[in-house]
Amino acid sequence: MKINYTIGDATRPEGDGNKVIVHICNDVGGWGAGFVLALSKRWKQPEQEYRAKHAKSFHGGPALKLGSVQFVPVEADITVANLVGQCGVGRNSLNPPIRYDAVREGLHEVCKHCVKTKSSVHMPRIGCGLAGGRWEMIEPIIQQELCDRGFQVTVYDLK
Repeated sequence: MKINYTIGDATRPEGDGNKVIVHICNDVGGWGAGFVLALSKRWKQPEQEYRAKHAKSFHGGPALKLGSVQFVPVEADITVANLVGQCGVGRNSLNPPIRYDAVREGLHEVCKHCVKTKSSVHMPRIGCGLAGGRWEMIEPIIQQELCDRGFQVTVYDLK
């Protein structure tokens, strides 16, 4: 399978059946810019679950570990995958916060989830906004971790 590119809103995934919306989060609990704003406008649960996990890490709970994924059901057939693939916040050209290995690890977890739930995968161009990633680095990871394993992936670009 190949990645399907379409013009549209990744918070309104197209098609039938179960769908997982994947996006990149940071490992420091920051949620307030980029694609997460569109998610929070549509559903409150992804932000609430992310912030709750971050708060628990201050009290000895599991941290927002790079490469980890929170799967948050938001509708009967839609789950949001909060993939921790960004180290910190803030961007400079020498060392952007994206961590490609963490994205790969997280997408591997998404793959396992999709096997269990028979889901298709939907996303914006993950990691290429505030995380500072380059699509030519991320696209092959998506291809290897999801498409080559038989999963339909749709990447949404806004008009």
